[in-house]
Amino acid sequence: MATSFKKTSIQQARISKEKTTPDGLYWKNLQTPVIIKEYGAITDVNFCPTSPYNFAVTNSMRVQLYRADDHQPVGTVSRFKDVVYSGSFRRDGGLLVAGTEDKLIKLFNPASRSLLRTFKGHTGPVHVTKFLDDQFRIFSGANDKTVRVWDIPTEKEIHIYQDHQDYIRSGVASMSSQDLFLTGSYDHTVRLWDARVSDSVMTVNHGGPVDSVLMFPNGGIFLSAGGNSVKVWDALAGGKLLATLTNHHKTVTSLCFCSNYERFMSASLDKHVKVYDVATYQVVHTLTYSAPILSHAVSPDDQVLVVGMADKMLSIQHRKEEKESDEHKVRQTRKSGRTRGHAHTMRTFVPSKTDSIVTMKRKELLAPYDKHLKTFNHHKALDAALSLRIRKTTPEVTVSVLQELIRRGHIRPALSGRDDSSLCMLLQFIQKNLSNPQFMGTLLDIFNMILDIYGMSELVNSGPIQSLILRIKELINTEVHLMKSVQEIMGSLNLLFNAAENNAVPTRSSSVEKVEDMEIDTNLTNGRSTVGSKSKAKKEGSDTERKSTLMSIGSLASSNNGVNV
Repeated sequence: MATSFKKTSIQQARISKEKTTPDGLYWKNLQTPVIIKEYGAITDVNFCPTSPYNFAVTNSMRVQLYRADDHQPVGTVSRFKDVVYSGSFRRDGGLLVAGTEDKLIKLFNPASRSLLRTFKGHTGPVHVTKFLDDQFRIFSGANDKTVRVWDIPTEKEIHIYQDHQDYIRSGVASMSSQDLFLTGSYDHTVRLWDARVSDSVMTVNHGGPVDSVLMFPNGGIFLSAGGNSVKVWDALAGGKLLATLTNHHKTVTSLCFCSNYERFMSASLDKHVKVYDVATYQVVHTLTYSAPILSHAVSPDDQVLVVGMADKMLSIQHRKEEKESDEHKVRQTRKSGRTRGHAHTMRTFVPSKTDSIVTMKRKELLAPYDKHLKTFNHHKALDAALSLRIRKTTPEVTVSVLQELIRRGHIRPALSGRDDSSLCMLLQFIQKNLSNPQFMGTLLDIFNMILDIYGMSELVNSGPIQSLILRIKELINTEVHLMKSVQEIMGSLNLLFNAAENNAVPTRSSSVEKVEDMEIDTNLTNGRSTVGSKSKAKKEGSDTERKSTLMSIGSLASSNNGVNV
């Protein structure tokens, strides 16, 4: 019985696809961002804790108020004479406070935008203004290195804290206590304050200037951001460091919670916003923006994400409505469920145990090149694989057919007897795909065979073919140069790795243990160097073989009519 024809195996390139996670799907379910240009760099974004969750955008000499549902402006607080910072809502949404470059703190009614109070006392620009949880006091931090607590009804200063040694740039009030709050400073410290006492109750060293702080609702854990790191601290354990997150490569400027405090986000000057799981402190999703990010916030209902950037641009993204996603799913289901005729109305028949099942043989459809290979017409098989549609859209099919012809031993007859137009087509394909590492080996072999079959004296008589050969020559020279550069870089890296391994010597208290460990280290290093030398020799051998293949093309081309390849 004759065996069935085996189709040509197409070598597909392995493409690493991004893993789909629930968090990835959740944060990708956002609408196209609405971009609004403000009057200056957006230093703070703050959502009103009560519905309808309007948000305040602090920039230049104003605080702009927007509606969360349709991102339309509802008002502008502009009664400032200088740059304004840290526009923040009170917990009930009834008041708005902001600090200014001219050393003042101003309190407003966000509904009428009228000025209610002005607090004076700081001797430097005020960058931090927040409400304490009792709603009747405000704390502030300024460039005068002081933290102050103010009484709203009397407009008086209650406490002055002078423990910080540098500018204060961040602060957050505890949601579990009316008296506790955090501040972060450029003196590398984060301090926990109690408004009932005159000194800080806890101090931790972040290791760099602190740009943002965040505290969990229960007050037991807080976070600090400075430099390219975010650190997690346990307040109940006396400021114990729990984790250090270094997922950004530039300064982290903003922190906020999302997803009902099950996730938190960090924004950075590297144009990325990263989402973390509060249980594992691992990044679960990353959002990318067009400019360095100075501030960001998420609405309490998790429906709106607002990002403020250094180039005065404000990005507002709303979560897609469930109706839209449901309609999309229905459309996809209808498309996938379409069948021919009345097949969709037929019931599924379940055979019984006594029934004899005869499978229906379907006619196998073959591609044009497979049809020619099945009839051993190798010349036409190659012509079919070089058709415009296949060689442009799926070059891996053309290369797979060439590999199949090499495996069968009929590649030379398939390449022989071709006219100038057919050779130009083949050489153009080689030139376009030679740089692909997946195809390089096969195409170099085919190019060698073309030079061997036709000879340079015949090939250079045609102008188009001669120009293609010259282009392939330049491409090969470029590839050889790149290989040399890669080898040099790998050699430098090997030297660095070896130096790092040799310098890493463990330290022990006993001199006898030191000697024994050094002997073990020496043996291990010798073993590694032996294995490394073998693998390096093997690698150099493969590189030398590839170089010899490339240079052989040059030697074949240089022997004819002054055309050097």
